[in-house]
Amino acid sequence: MVGLSVGETNFIRGGIAQDLRCDGRKRLSYRPIHIDTGVIPQANGSARVRIGGTDVIASVKAELGRPNSAQPGKGKVSIHIDCSATAAPIFQGKGGEALSTELAADLQRCLLGGKSGAGAGIDLSSLSIVEGKVCWDLYLDGLVVSSDGNMLDALGAAIKAALSNTGLPKVNVIAADATSSGDQPEVDVSDEEFLQFDTSAVPVIVTLTKVGKHYIVDATEEEESQMSSAMSISINRKGLICGLTKRGGAGVDPSIVLDMISVAKNVSENFINVLDSEIAAAEAREEE
Repeated sequence: MVGLSVGETNFIRGGIAQDLRCDGRKRLSYRPIHIDTGVIPQANGSARVRIGGTDVIASVKAELGRPNSAQPGKGKVSIHIDCSATAAPIFQGKGGEALSTELAADLQRCLLGGKSGAGAGIDLSSLSIVEGKVCWDLYLDGLVVSSDGNMLDALGAAIKAALSNTGLPKVNVIAADATSSGDQPEVDVSDEEFLQFDTSAVPVIVTLTKVGKHYIVDATEEEESQMSSAMSISINRKGLICGLTKRGGAGVDPSIVLDMISVAKNVSENFINVLDSEIAAAEAREEE
């Protein structure tokens, strides 16, 4: 919880109203973004993303599993988030647990769509190996190292970068003619050949935070303390909406929601380009 004086509150709100925020940014501008990939060698893929003072790490662990009977032609993805107790005082004890659960649920909605998988930003069918028998289970773990606002966007960017850094071992099906539905096919997992995970459809998350009569992107912790509501929209590079989530107690008029989605789509184009550039630069550094 950020404690601000009346003067500080008025300064933040007045700056946002005049499109000149405390750090010199306009309402729809992001702080500097820096990405490192391959930061956890034992993971299948990993990345560290810093947006201003917010610092997060994401990792991808892939294991062979069995598809759900309701979705035999799809793999499975689970998301777990941990907020380091050293990142902020509110993360200590149950406060950190509650926020971790909330962030994981928001990422689930933004990246994986509904329970059916419809509208998912991550193509679950690409994780299928033998329909109804074998699939990839992806475990996406995120860690908030340092918090200065906009954690959801940063975690979404870190997951996208970690997936871009992910190589799945090539799997050869040796015997797929199981005699009964309960038998598992015999497979051979390569230690040398890896297939790059396709992230072309993985969306970015853009959070619009409403402060007074205006909304801003990439809000700092101090700016978030003044918000009435915030809406996070996940958008892929085709401009399609993959998910949406809202937080904050104040309701939002439907016409405002449509306007926020339109603004988020415009902002996402530049955000995607910046992330693509940063991920490419990070991977080039990793190969040196």
